[in-house]
Amino acid sequence: MKQWEAALVAPETSLEVAIEVLDHAALRIVLVADEQRRLLGTVTDGDIRRALIRHLPMSSAIQDVMNPNPRVAPSSWSRDKLLQQMEQHQVLQLPIVDPDKRIIGLESLHDLLNTKKLENPVFLMAGGFGTRLRPLTNNCPKPMLKVGDKPILQLILENFVQAGFHRFYISTHYMPEVIRDHFKDGSEWGVSISYIHEEKPLGTGGALGLLPQDEIDLPLFMMNGDLLTSLNFQSLLQFHAEHPAIATMCTREYEYQVPYGVIESNGHHIMSMVEKPLQRFFVNAGVYLLNPEIVKTVTPNKRIDMPDLLNSEIKRGNSVNMFPVHEYWLDIGRMDDFNIAQEKAGMLLK
Repeated sequence: MKQWEAALVAPETSLEVAIEVLDHAALRIVLVADEQRRLLGTVTDGDIRRALIRHLPMSSAIQDVMNPNPRVAPSSWSRDKLLQQMEQHQVLQLPIVDPDKRIIGLESLHDLLNTKKLENPVFLMAGGFGTRLRPLTNNCPKPMLKVGDKPILQLILENFVQAGFHRFYISTHYMPEVIRDHFKDGSEWGVSISYIHEEKPLGTGGALGLLPQDEIDLPLFMMNGDLLTSLNFQSLLQFHAEHPAIATMCTREYEYQVPYGVIESNGHHIMSMVEKPLQRFFVNAGVYLLNPEIVKTVTPNKRIDMPDLLNSEIKRGNSVNMFPVHEYWLDIGRMDDFNIAQEKAGMLLK
């Protein structure tokens, strides 16, 4: 059992702090307890995301989000009993409690089974020019710029490897030899890497049409090669399995404050006035999980962007889901972002 104490919070803890605890404890669960460590409820990754979808304020008390009746187990249960209960009730963790419901441990399905290989293919998009990061990208493709002592693309790959993935494809266009010379066939990381080269830029989704279609037999992870995130890929895979859709797009909540007073009117009559309102939107986070059938709709060497591809599926009546990302996330598109990455991302992704 891991150090479950790091996942303990009080019921009045804010949603914002609980998210930080969930991310830093890395146990995929928050344990809500009183001062005697009696279990009051649990908060999982899914609970957090549902709260974000509802646009709950980050100041909300975690007791308003938690599951007040979680599954628990006594310390006397065997490994087989724990696994049987987790499978039966489809839970990833079981808090271990004493007869007074005080928390004395935490067992996770991951720890009980150990990390297993996941067969889903992973497609990393690394063909961009990185023009906004010049002169750094004059002689180096953006995904190969180093954060700390490792290229961005290597940090991404290692996060997937740590989660159990081993089938990789990397799209290239600008200075492809730099990427190929560094990663080769992937054997240094114990994985296989195949390269998909775009002779001309094909947009954010066009490279899908160059993948070997017969090898894409499971939902495909697709991720931009200039992102740093501590996103839990297994949680995304589980969400996609539990919410059937042809694709799942990861999203981030983006806040924008209108710098003026906003007027609502009916003709020439003012109905209300709001001073500098704060608006919230969900924006594309650059990570997708795509079913094989959508991958196979992309025509080879035809330019298409991911929003257009997903919109076409929505118009056909197919479901496309969103998966809010509350974990650390940084799109390294500008020099300011690159400097932030040097300050923070190395610590968060080590």
